[in-house]
Amino acid sequence: MAEESDASSQHEEKNKPFMDELNIPEPGIINLEMIEAAYLLEGQHGENRRLHQLEPIVLERIRTMRLEFKNILRIDHLWILPNLTKLCLNCNKIEVIEHIGMLTALKELNLSFNYITKIENLHTLINLEVLSLFSNRITKIENLEALDKLVILSIGNNLIEKFDGIERLRFVNSLRVLNLEGNPIAKLPEFPLSQYVTAMLPQLNYYEYVYIKDEMREAAQKRFYRELREIEDKQEREIKGRETQARELAEAERLASSFVEHLDGQQLYESMWRDDEHGKVLLLVGAQAQELVEEYDKDVHELTQQLYKLGLERFGEREQEIKKFMNSLQAGQKEAQSVGQQQIEDFLQLRDKTFDEACILAESTSNPAMDTLHAKFEDALNDLWHSLMTQELHLHEAVEESTLSFQHGLSALMLSFVEQAQSLFLQLRDVCLHFSDNLCELVSRFIANKLTLRDLDSVPQELRICIDDREAVVKLVADMRSTHISRIEQREDRMSVRSKEFIEHLIEKLSKEETERHRAKILEINAFMEMMTEAMANLTQQLDIDECESPIN
Repeated sequence: MAEESDASSQHEEKNKPFMDELNIPEPGIINLEMIEAAYLLEGQHGENRRLHQLEPIVLERIRTMRLEFKNILRIDHLWILPNLTKLCLNCNKIEVIEHIGMLTALKELNLSFNYITKIENLHTLINLEVLSLFSNRITKIENLEALDKLVILSIGNNLIEKFDGIERLRFVNSLRVLNLEGNPIAKLPEFPLSQYVTAMLPQLNYYEYVYIKDEMREAAQKRFYRELREIEDKQEREIKGRETQARELAEAERLASSFVEHLDGQQLYESMWRDDEHGKVLLLVGAQAQELVEEYDKDVHELTQQLYKLGLERFGEREQEIKKFMNSLQAGQKEAQSVGQQQIEDFLQLRDKTFDEACILAESTSNPAMDTLHAKFEDALNDLWHSLMTQELHLHEAVEESTLSFQHGLSALMLSFVEQAQSLFLQLRDVCLHFSDNLCELVSRFIANKLTLRDLDSVPQELRICIDDREAVVKLVADMRSTHISRIEQREDRMSVRSKEFIEHLIEKLSKEETERHRAKILEINAFMEMMTEAMANLTQQLDIDECESPIN
């Protein structure tokens, strides 16, 4: 009986479910505690892990988050990781893609081996390059067209039965790798799915991780010629519409950056009359008022066109200055990177030479010589650290100084533009004053003539208040003038404020990028030093195991 019991226990242990052996936690939702625990265990070993766990957790600095095999049912709380670039949620029990739209910096997303049924809520992940949805319960390819930078899409082992949606991937121009293996559509008899995909998606380089050769593509396009033509004809109008929309958006952005959007036509003039009931009353005097309005419209349009052209010209000048500065900045950083890389390569050669000498010294067990070699290595490493740090600090200071100089130059350009624009806005106000004075005189004469002729019945009802109160005309004109000048001044103030904000935001962005680059470089240098120090500290053990163990005859 004892033997049978032992055998039964062994059988149960042998057939114990794999997931049970992994000690999977209770089903749950992603929370702060889970995120922090995963971060503390991320990618570190030994002493590095201990030091890593002693450091404070700064959520904004976390770039990678691995939450595999956590029995997660729902996605949540990831908004606290705004700078995440890699997220692994594979091997869980997630049913819905949700609460990740704010992770706009995300480049890699792994949702494989879950229970997801629909592709959704990914449209804001504009920097996503790798998306894995392998082994889920997805039934349709959809909602991927907004992922302009997507390069790799793995959606194999799902429940996709129809071809609908494959052709929509034609709009993802960056897509180079696609995997659909294991889906029902991949198992249809006498239908070569790989050829269909190759024909429909000309931008692909790999299907199911097999390189698509030119002859394979030609054969596929020949095999599905009719289907391809139908899809191309259907999408041609949509593609043209998208291109038109893209051009319009680019033009709108250009005009916004020129601060002259809505000044290319009659927009400003029309806004001056909007909700101006007093001015509309004054125009009831007849044809002469319409003549004044036409002249007023013409003068305002000419000046707004000058503003429009001025904005575009100055925008071009600013763009050239910005491009020139960025090219100079990148060239300086590239040169510094090249110098630093050469120093590191020279040091690595010294390291290899030192290790070779250490192997020889280990055979002679000359401790003083080994100590001397160790000291020389540390001196060389310290010299490298000082050199790299000095170069980086000089580069950082140079970037800050050049950015400040660039800011002054750009501010001077912007000030010149604003002053010229203010001159044109002043002319607009003069035109408005001239029009209001002429209109006031015209309406006053109109009322006087009607009184002289005793033809009061022909005076429009809205103007009859001016018959008994001569100041009423002046008040109506003053209210109209105030409305029109207010619209002009609002547009002028908007241009002035946005021009200042443009420089502030640009310099803030450049400063932030430089600060992040500088910090990353410092961390990179220190990490390299720590790695070299650790390598030397473990040299004796490495030699004993890998290089300096003499064969025993």
